[in-house]
Amino acid sequence: MSKEAVFVVKIGNKEVEINEKTLSVLREYLKTPMGLDELAQKLGLESWEEAYEFLKAVPAWILWMPPSLWRNASRWILEKQEGSK
Repeated sequence: MSKEAVFVVKIGNKEVEINEKTLSVLREYLKTPMGLDELAQKLGLESWEEAYEFLKAVPAWILWMPPSLWRNASRWILEKQEGSK
């Protein structure tokens, strides 16, 4: 049975899961003229302030990772963490 790593970013009381869908929205935000209001709407956040806090909390290496590589990268990270225990 294969384990899946789940990465979340906490914004106040909310948790936003980092997955392929979230990465697709982030890549769209980085590459197109999208405002923070629209980003908040697509991520299910309440306001542009939450979207701004989310962007500040996400590590840069995650922001620039292609969504198609996310599944393999998250498995690799999980294996590394289990191997160091």
